[in-house]
Order: sequence, then C-alpha cells, then structure tokens
Amino acid sequence: MTKRATDLYLDLMKRVVTNSIYRDPHIDPQHYYELAMEAGASAGGLSADDPRLWRPYSEEERRQGRCWPRDAHTMVGRERLDHLQECMERVIAEGVPGDVMETGVWRGGVCVFMRAVLSAYGITDRAVWVADSFSGLPEPDVERFPEDRRVGSVGWVNGVVGVPLEQVRENFRRYGLLDGQVRFVEGRFGDSLPAAPVERLAVLRLDGDLYESTYDALEHLHPKVSPGGFVIVDDYHAWDVCAKAVHDYRRAHGIDDPIVDIDWSGVYWRKTS
Repeated sequence: MTKRATDLYLDLMKRVVTNSIYRDPHIDPQHYYELAMEAGASAGGLSADDPRLWRPYSEEERRQGRCWPRDAHTMVGRERLDHLQECMERVIAEGVPGDVMETGVWRGGVCVFMRAVLSAYGITDRAVWVADSFSGLPEPDVERFPEDRRVGSVGWVNGVVGVPLEQVRENFRRYGLLDGQVRFVEGRFGDSLPAAPVERLAVLRLDGDLYESTYDALEHLHPKVSPGGFVIVDDYHAWDVCAKAVHDYRRAHGIDDPIVDIDWSGVYWRKTS
C-alpha cells in the first residue's frame, strides 16, 4: 500500500469508528445520569436505544471525545485516535518490539483501528489484545482499593458501557479485521490480566476509568512494555481516581518518564527503561 493509500485508509477508518460519516446522535453523560436516577436504573442503567437520551450530533464534541455516541464504535474522538496512530507508526518505524493492547474497550472501535494500522503497514507479527469485562464497569472493590469509594455505585452507566464480547467480535468482523492477530482477554482486570499470555507490548492504552482498573492494568502490564514503547491513559484528566492510580503506581515503582497531555482527557508517557 502506498503512503497516500495508507493515509486515506486510516483517515477513513477514523471517520467510520467515530461515525462522523453518518453523524449519529450522542448521549450526554450528565443527562444520562439524571434520567437513570429518575428511572431508578442505578443497577443496570438505561439502554443507549432510549430516544430520551439522544442529543443532536456535534462535530466538535465528537472530535474531542466529549460524548457517548449512540451508534459509533468508539467515544474516544479524533484527537486521541490521531495520537494513537502516531504512537503506533513510531514503534513500527523504530522497531520497538511487542504487541498493542487496550484495557477497557467499550464497542471495540479503538482496537479495530489498531488492527487497521497493523493491516495498513502489512504487520503480521504483532497482535492486538482486547481486554475488558465485557459486562460494563464492575462495582468498585473498595476494600482493596478504598480510593474508588468516592465514585460510589457505577451500575447506572452499564446500560451504555456494558458491551458483550460477542458484539465486540462482531464489530471486528464487520470491518473484515477479525483474525488470528486479534486476542480477547475477558474479565475483571485483577483476575484476567495476571493470566493473560501477553509477552511484550509496544503500545499499552488504558481506558478503565476507575482507580482499581487503572492500577491493576499498570501493575500487570507496564512491566511488559518495551523500552521505547508508549503508555496511554485515556481518562487521566476526566477521572481523578484514574490520575491518582497513575501517580501511585509510578511513585511506587520509581517511574519518572514525563507525562504529556494529548488533549483535555488523555495523557501518555514513553517508557525509557
């Protein structure tokens, strides 16, 4: 594939996974929370198909990843996808060894895009690891991680964020990207990640929101990131418990690689050792 064709393909993939093509309505998280509480839906949330939740498409909110799309396969936004592409192209060009992985995948759009990048560059010796509970946000384990006590119950959100594994598989299939280079890891991270057969990572992307999911992902996966690899944290500025988990882990392990902002929410660092 020529450079021009690669750029066009990956640009189109970003437009499709964010659905800036058909411009589906979006769900405002605060509006969703208010309606869920009114409906007494704290245990299971409201379905994303509920038209009461929908707001008109906003190009700027979709670009920045500030909404929950009704139909799109990612809520991350264009800016963070652009940055992810830059990181992947950097490790490919520099030969940084390892696979790529996301922990907390929602509908799988970011992982689909990661697989598309590998395909566009003809990379056949790196896997895309797709890790999630595939049932929404688990209730915080406040005995083990008291920091999440301030979050409270998270069940109200799972009508939107709880996406079954088979649906994520189907989304890969629809793009023609479900193959042996895609590996799924199902379960709560503290249970699933220690046993996951991940050997080395070149790009690790964390999108677990809570202290527990962020700390567990770092604890079990950061040591597997190769020097020169990238660690991306999607919710650093959006969830204070996520940022605290990052700082606690880095302090405990003497990590001083600079944390760099991506946009209003995400940050990254490049592992030096």
